[in-house]
Amino acid sequence: MADVERETLVSTGVIDAPRLSVAPCGPVLGAQVAGLRIDGSIDANLASALRALLLRHKVLFFRDLDLDYEQHLALARVWGDLEGHPVIKHVPGYPEILDIRGSEGRVEDNAGNHRFQTLDKWHADVTFRASPSMGAVLRAREIPEIGGDTLWADAAAVYAGLPDAVKTRIEGLTATHDLLFDFGDRVAPERRAVIATEFPPQHHPIVRTHPETGERVLFVNASFTSCIDGLGETESAELLMYLFDRFKVPEYQVRFRWTPNAVVVWDNRATQHYPVADYWPARRRMERVTIRGDVPFGPVSAGPVVS
Repeated sequence: MADVERETLVSTGVIDAPRLSVAPCGPVLGAQVAGLRIDGSIDANLASALRALLLRHKVLFFRDLDLDYEQHLALARVWGDLEGHPVIKHVPGYPEILDIRGSEGRVEDNAGNHRFQTLDKWHADVTFRASPSMGAVLRAREIPEIGGDTLWADAAAVYAGLPDAVKTRIEGLTATHDLLFDFGDRVAPERRAVIATEFPPQHHPIVRTHPETGERVLFVNASFTSCIDGLGETESAELLMYLFDRFKVPEYQVRFRWTPNAVVVWDNRATQHYPVADYWPARRRMERVTIRGDVPFGPVSAGPVVS
């Protein structure tokens, strides 16, 4: 672990032993962490260190961390209670472990040339929920020899980089987040009405305040944000497209090359991610555990309501 980082964590009582080593992946976000072993329960001191590191770096990368199902769940519980997903299938017997499989194809144009069929988008997970997830722990089970990387972008850096006029324009606005906006074509018609009732569209602030760091983050994404509330269709679509495109700027990103038994933990409140679909005809299989979150609030509100 870098000397400055270790001094900070030791001075605040987060760690008391040189168990973890941390190497930042770039100037904006992401750090590779070595030395983590989960043999049983995770003690309070180690859990505090992991939580502090995630707040600092927003994405944590672990190599050669061969977790079984129970260890996967134990690691995720460091950050809170867990939840499943209304559409994505889970590992049999483990409703909180999502079985995410992919084998992206290619499409052929009129000249017979092939190009990648990119189906994924920059997104934060499950923002269609009233309380979108706090984060996730993703484990590699089956990875292609080439391709299949995942990128993360810092949503606070994206917001900070917006022109002042745009910040003023979006301050205090909310946007609609809808499960069926992205998953509608993956759900049988007879299930859509049920899902629409169980998971009605939610209206979240476009500028969200991170509940632990106080950072302002841009909280719209191409998968679930269908419109900006109170704007006309054309104005909403144009503004959303501009905001979505800001996550594509490389200076806000970190890219991770998956290796066997790699594990990644990320703060879903502060980041978006993009799984690169460049591995056809190989397959890619991941297992994700999702950590429950809280109701988003913006900088102009008094904060979350605590009952």
